[in-house]
Amino acid sequence: MGGKTGFSLLCLLGPFFALWALFWLVPLGMGVDLSLQSPDFRPVHREAVLPEDSAPSSSLTFLDWRNPQEEVEVVAPRYVGLENFERAIADSKFHKALSNTLIYVFGSIFVILPLAFALAVNLHALARIPRGVLVFLLMIPGLALPGVLSTLFYLFFHGRTGALNQYLVIPLGFDPVNWMMDPAFIMPSLIIQAVWRWTGLVTLFFLCGLEAIPRWQFEVARIEGVGPWMRMRSILFPGVRHLAVFAAVFLVVDGFAAFSGAYNLLGGSGGILDSGLLLVTYVYQVAFPGGSGRFDFPGAAAMSLLVAPVTAFLLFLLLQARKTFFPR
Repeated sequence: MGGKTGFSLLCLLGPFFALWALFWLVPLGMGVDLSLQSPDFRPVHREAVLPEDSAPSSSLTFLDWRNPQEEVEVVAPRYVGLENFERAIADSKFHKALSNTLIYVFGSIFVILPLAFALAVNLHALARIPRGVLVFLLMIPGLALPGVLSTLFYLFFHGRTGALNQYLVIPLGFDPVNWMMDPAFIMPSLIIQAVWRWTGLVTLFFLCGLEAIPRWQFEVARIEGVGPWMRMRSILFPGVRHLAVFAAVFLVVDGFAAFSGAYNLLGGSGGILDSGLLLVTYVYQVAFPGGSGRFDFPGAAAMSLLVAPVTAFLLFLLLQARKTFFPR
């Protein structure tokens, strides 16, 4: 009986773990291996050392195939240990990208969660048909492609003729804001973009949590004459607090992985004075000539691996805060 159970579990879980190893463990191992190599290493491939009319020897690898008639010096892979990690930690631009990403993540969380909760509470009080229509409209930015949203947002922030200046800033009597060229407004622009994209999705999370609250709690509150503030504090917020933690974890992971929005708005440069330089954008700059002037894949791999413990530490703090502020 135990053998049949073990075989059944293997059949059920085996494909999952096989795909997990193939698409997660293998790339991770290759990334770790790459981060330990020298950025100056250039492997010699067979096309560079082997004539078209010659056949390779079966005892040679693709790195050391060579023309038997010509002696070619082949550079073996050279590992430099933790040197790439040390360069990344000492890189002031990496520090700037990390601080910008932290500001972006916390700014998004502190705006999206309260706004989404307020929207969910108000939508919960509506009838089902208008509620469904409004939820769908709020969900559209989260369902659209990031590149499309970023292009629309570029038109929204584009100089004096942008929609935000034309329909809000100038009518209120203020001078138009050059959102994408003023270092003071680049990061708020990125945060507003994240708020526009994810508020609808988080609102749906909270709305589902509110729908799961037993009806009798609202009936008791109505009979007891509980006011709106006490009703929110004792019924509504406790009903969605665990969803708030889930949404915060989602926003942290998305914030550290954000690339397309900042790239479409700032062209991968990070903006004036690197005010909008995020971690993934800087990793892209290091990996490709647009940033460092050479293909520094080992350095980019080291920076990517350094982001993982930072993200894990933030998630650990978030989960610890949940135990402190939202005890069972």
